[in-house]
Amino acid sequence: KELVFESIAHLAPLIERKEISPVALTEAFLERIEALNPRLNAYITILSDAALAEARKAEAEIAQGKYRGPLHGIPIGIKDQFLTKGVRTTVGSRLLGDQVPDEDATVVARLKQAGAIVLGKHNMAEFALGGTREHPYGTPRNPWDEERIPGHSSSGSGVAVSASMCTAAIGEDTG
Repeated sequence: KELVFESIAHLAPLIERKEISPVALTEAFLERIEALNPRLNAYITILSDAALAEARKAEAEIAQGKYRGPLHGIPIGIKDQFLTKGVRTTVGSRLLGDQVPDEDATVVARLKQAGAIVLGKHNMAEFALGGTREHPYGTPRNPWDEERIPGHSSSGSGVAVSASMCTAAIGEDTG
């Protein structure tokens, strides 16, 4: 379980050498998300089943000597602004609460090609409006002081990384 606190630079060689399992690592992150997300609101959508399926696939590929590189088997999170094929993408708004894209954003597609495991979609300010405090899916909370705001547009991504609910996250600056 301490592995959730490690960096990609530390984890990738362990995965490549088969010293740690992408499945066990993904399970550890999912347990942490389950424990912390109700309080911190970092994730809008959690992809437990899909993430575990991808982790099993990564583990099998690596066992067959098909290691893709330093992101292979690494659990990450995606800001809910980025399209994810077959997965709800709300852009932080209830207006788009049922939007399910039929393609991945380029950054998501490339992460998947590299073997990264998507744990879920991160909470964000509605429509990425950085000056608003509107978070229709619950306000993300700073894990170090829950009374403080962790930012706006990519707040869920920042919370998830700082609370070790994923190894890395995709966020961006809309402005």
